[in-house]
Amino acid sequence: MKNFIIGRKNFLFYFTENGADSSAIACSIVETAVANNLNVYEYLTYVFDTLPKINKNEEDDLRKLLPYLKDLPLDLKVTK
Repeated sequence: MKNFIIGRKNFLFYFTENGADSSAIACSIVETAVANNLNVYEYLTYVFDTLPKINKNEEDDLRKLLPYLKDLPLDLKVTK
């Protein structure tokens, strides 16, 4: 919730519905990564490195990158 409070003033500058939708998707992915004990920076680096290598028309290939899946590399987890 803190991230939404901090970004509140920035949200005023989404001039289109598509921009607001994109922001909501990005925030959801990041917060889901945090909730699943992933290092967000490492997770996003992994996703952005993997995306060009997969078939984006295959829904199953895209689902393999979601932050709540158990098949993600273990080095993406936050060490306690």
